Amino acid sequence: MPVHVADDGCRIHYQLDGNGPPCLLIPGLGGEAGFWQGVASTIENDYHLIRIDHRGAGDSDRPTGGYSIPRIMRDVLGVLDDLHIRRAHVVGHSTGGMIAQTLAVEAPERVAGLVLSGTWERVDTRFTRLFQARLALLEQAGPVAYHKLTQALGYDAGWIEANRAALDAELEQAEARLQPIAVQAARIRMLMEHDVFDRLGRITAPTLVIGGSDDALIPFASSERLAAAISGARLASLPGGHFFPKAYPAPYAALLADFLKEIDI
Repeated sequence: MPVHVADDGCRIHYQLDGNGPPCLLIPGLGGEAGFWQGVASTIENDYHLIRIDHRGAGDSDRPTGGYSIPRIMRDVLGVLDDLHIRRAHVVGHSTGGMIAQTLAVEAPERVAGLVLSGTWERVDTRFTRLFQARLALLEQAGPVAYHKLTQALGYDAGWIEANRAALDAELEQAEARLQPIAVQAARIRMLMEHDVFDRLGRITAPTLVIGGSDDALIPFASSERLAAAISGARLASLPGGHFFPKAYPAPYAALLADFLKEIDI
């Protein structure tokens, strides 16, 4: 994987696929480019795809401190700068959606089309208590228990039953993938410290908001409020739990392609 070296020395790994207009895919809290594999394999003939491992996740470096949504946004911009891409479609899921919102607010000239899926509009009491509980589970019960809950909240029951072997394999990797625990804890805390709700009206890029109709982590009502706060935003819904782009990539990719084909870069 190519590497971007951030201004603080952190190495950010990313993956390039396909041909066509540039399209940046930002994963959620897991932070791994592989989250997008199903979607990428569907649309890579039409887009030049850039998939990033967040700092603190995947093959990227895991510094002990400095985690924030704005920091990861700057990493994303650094990757685009390395590639001499001045303007791209930006797609973010969950935590990636918050990074994408921040990018669209802070650097609107870099965003052509914006797709925000399974993400939230603001940090409210429900959100805070949910992620405080997830943080406590990680720190007190450990990575395996934490990841079991992530799976249970992230996928619909039918998908879990049909993919139990793959999910069991994930659990075997949880100890390694979620180390150091202090880094993953910092990444959870950063979600409770940042939103751009009061600045969403500044977003000028054509925007599609996709909510999970049965999302147990981020209720569809959050997607409704997010779309209402962005001028001209379209709203769509898909079933499949919180991780619907990974579990059911085909309908997600179809929505994505249908929206982005109307936007010039």
